[in-house]
This record gives sequence, C-alpha cells and structure tokens, in this order.
Amino acid sequence: MGPSAVRVAGLEARLEALGHVVEDAGNIAVAIAEQKKEGDRRAKYLKEITATCTKHAELVLKTLETGKIPVVLGGDHSVAAGTVAGVAEFYHKHKQKVGLLWIDAHSDINTPETSPSGNVHGMPLAAIMGLGPPELANIFDFHPKVLAENCVLIGVRDIDGIEKENIRRAGVEVFTMRDIDERGMRAVMEEALRLAGRGTAGYHVSLDMDWIDPEDAPGVGTPVRGGATYREAHLAMEIIADHGRMLSFEIVEVNPVIDEHNRTADLAVELTLSAFGKKIL
Repeated sequence: MGPSAVRVAGLEARLEALGHVVEDAGNIAVAIAEQKKEGDRRAKYLKEITATCTKHAELVLKTLETGKIPVVLGGDHSVAAGTVAGVAEFYHKHKQKVGLLWIDAHSDINTPETSPSGNVHGMPLAAIMGLGPPELANIFDFHPKVLAENCVLIGVRDIDGIEKENIRRAGVEVFTMRDIDERGMRAVMEEALRLAGRGTAGYHVSLDMDWIDPEDAPGVGTPVRGGATYREAHLAMEIIADHGRMLSFEIVEVNPVIDEHNRTADLAVELTLSAFGKKIL
C-alpha cells in the first residue's frame, strides 16, 4: 500500500511540475504472504522475495537501458536488493562501478545467521555487499554489487548487536545520528557523497522514511525516536541534487495503515522533489 499512498500524494504530477518527463511503470507483482509458506524461519519468504527482487532488478535495468532514471517506491526495504542489482548490472556492463547512499535508521545488514527476527527487510544491505543470503546476493550472478569503499550509511541509530560485526566485516562507511548531531548535515552529506562517488559513475540513493524522526514521519513500520528533522531531511536531498551525480532513487517504508492523514507519503513526495532539483528559490 506504500507506493499507492505516494502516488495519491501526487508524485507524478509534482515531478512533472518541476519539468521532468515521468512514466509510471506500474507495480511489480508481489506474492501474498498469507497464501505462501514462510519457509526457513531465519529468512522468511526468501524464495518469494528473491523472485520479486529479480523481476524488479530486470525492470530497473531496462529503465536505465532506455535512458531513464529509475524512481522506486516501496514497500519494505528488501526491495533495495533488486534496485541496486539492476543499477549495478547496467553499469557493470559498461565496466563502471556505482556508489550507494543508504539513508536509514537501521543498517539492514543482517544475514539469516545473525537476524533476531528472520525478516528479510533487515537483510538487503547484506545482500548488496555480498554477505548473504546468497539467493539475493547473486542476482545477475555477481557480488558485491557495491564496493565497501563506495557504500555509505547515513543517520543510523538502531543497530542489532551482532549486526555491528557485519558492518565491520563489510567495511562500509558509516555516519550515525551522533555524527549528524556533532558535525551537521551539510558536513556529513558532503563527505558521504565524496566517498560514494570515488571512482564511480555516480550513486544510488536508498531512503528509508524511518530515517526521519517519527514526529514528522509517523507512518513507518519500525519508527525510532531521534531521527533527522524535516529540514535536515530536505537539506540532505537538496545537497544530493546540487551534486548532480544521482543515478537512481528509491523511497521505502511508507505504511499508510499507521500514517496520519497521509503525512508520511506526502513528505516522501516532498523529499523526492528535493532530490530531483526542487529549490526554495
């Protein structure tokens, strides 16, 4: 229901008002969980999620091949395993690397061996970095999709204990909310963009709405207090737009069931507009 809420908030028309040509490619078919068996409790519905992410990766690849910029709407963050696979495959074919900005309250770098819940939406970054689960990690038959030196986590503040070891194993760059508190959003974003952009064609931006404080984005599945403010979030997107090296964009975890008057979906649209060049003046 998240993508529908973002559409209702006027994403297509508001992007067009900025001067962009927009085509809605529709939804990827997703299996209904209640009609399927959970499978391995360490990675629930992994078979179905892998099938969905593979179809999604193929559509992202096709989108880039036609010269368009993919804008992906989630759903939970497991969709990112497919998005980044498609982006990485396109540039891999052109012998280029891609960077990744993972903007999230959580690091989503659990594996089936470390996950306390078995929920795959806590594993997409692990798949992208080649840690597993192998079914997701090997979409298009190569991993990692992004090198550790070009993968940057921004704004994390809720990390599982064992997950911290996965972060160290992967060697990704991390800016926690404390870094943002101490250094300010501009300094953190400038450094993050430099790291993600080193030797790459550009970077994919994966934005989880629970990165923002629940005061401004209540409609998310796993809210965590102490997130980015409304203005900090916009500033981050505006700085990304200023640099002009974003290859693709996704915004996930809008849950209209627990939202308030579609506030979170509306903010998701506003942040997308800022990432695509909307300015105050």
